Amino acid sequence: MTPERDCPRCPRLVAYRAEYRAREPGWFNAPVPSFGGLDAALLVVGQAPGVNGANRTGRPFTGDYAGVLLYNTLVKFGFARGEYQERADDGLVLVNCRITNAVRCAPPQHKVETSDKASCNPFLQAEIAAMPQLRAILALGGISHLMTLKALGVKAAGHVFAHGALHEPRAGLLLADSYHVSRYNTSTKRLNAAMFEKVVGDIKGFLQG
Repeated sequence: MTPERDCPRCPRLVAYRAEYRAREPGWFNAPVPSFGGLDAALLVVGQAPGVNGANRTGRPFTGDYAGVLLYNTLVKFGFARGEYQERADDGLVLVNCRITNAVRCAPPQHKVETSDKASCNPFLQAEIAAMPQLRAILALGGISHLMTLKALGVKAAGHVFAHGALHEPRAGLLLADSYHVSRYNTSTKRLNAAMFEKVVGDIKGFLQG
């Protein structure tokens, strides 16, 4: 489910990883492992690690602005416990929730290419298959949405990405869409806290139903 530290699948990402290992030897600089238990009912799927965030700290959505809205909202709705402090040792604990990225290594300019998606999708497929209690997936952004559908073996044509959209790609499984929790989206007001909380609230209601 997690690529080996020196995973060779994506030459472009391997080169970028090597660049940062030389530049910042104290950083994590490897495929970022998922956070949370495999027995969780909710899986949050991001796009890829941020080079100065998860690539530095080794935990998804940790170390840059994207984690602020995500983790604060998860705490608010009971999917996490503690206080997010932008570091992997902040003591934050996920509750019935697991977080991963569709592509596990940081890409240049945070832009995922088709080859990256194809090479990394088997890891997401294996992760989903290894979660026996999985009932809901939160896709952060269109790329995560499409890669989740591919991992599920479901055609995208019947499940169009839209913020707030709720899909049932297979019986009993909810796929909820949200714009990505990036600084760009929140600073341009494409996404705000109320919008994101509505999506997570819908997931909470579904899991409690």
